[in-house]
Amino acid sequence: MNTRRAGHFLLRILDASLHWTKWLFSVLLLSLGSAAAQDAPGEYRLTLDKIAAGQSPTGWVAAATNPSGPLAQWGVAADAASPDREKVLTLERTLDKSPGVFNLYWTNQVLFQNGEIKVRMRANSGSTDQGGGLIWRATDVNNYYVARYNPLESNFRLYVVKQGERTMLASRERVGSAPGQWIGLRVTHQGRRIQGWLNESLAWDINDAQLPVAGGVGLWSKADAASSFAGFVVRNVSMSHGE
Repeated sequence: MNTRRAGHFLLRILDASLHWTKWLFSVLLLSLGSAAAQDAPGEYRLTLDKIAAGQSPTGWVAAATNPSGPLAQWGVAADAASPDREKVLTLERTLDKSPGVFNLYWTNQVLFQNGEIKVRMRANSGSTDQGGGLIWRATDVNNYYVARYNPLESNFRLYVVKQGERTMLASRERVGSAPGQWIGLRVTHQGRRIQGWLNESLAWDINDAQLPVAGGVGLWSKADAASSFAGFVVRNVSMSHGE
């Protein structure tokens, strides 16, 4: 009888040990899952739904490279013709129409070095220039990469701007679009390698190391080009509290 009781007691201990082991294993898996989630690349989406028309997103500012007059006026606007019938960010008025000015709307509170940046753009007006695009790795208003689409020239180009001077790095020609059409621009940057897509069609794939460090992100147009932008997303970012 004592032997039988001892056997039952031993089985209970083994059963309790098994449950304890399963519990520890579950906790370990949950911990590893949490660590993996924390290590996942950050994502920034410019959400405009709660911003009143004419106002600006927090942390974003209008600026210019090579200005010779007042800054362009940017703001949030309702747009029933936008891709998802969402609010859009619009360059409402260009006040400095000189051919060498680059109109910027950007933030240095979102830092991007390697990852993906994309936006949808519609060219609204412009006689000297039309269209616009993305900037990234921007250390200030005079140093950044820019990928821009110009429907007047029917091309999608990659530039580097250093000390206010723009140098073309790559171009895809003969990519026209209908007036008022929304165009998708997407760029990936990993180390030296830069790839650009126009409407999900690969346009260029090059290497460049002129601006290697992380910097701000934003939107760009030239001279009198006025455009609207929606669906601005940056993947693999860090957030800065600097001004």
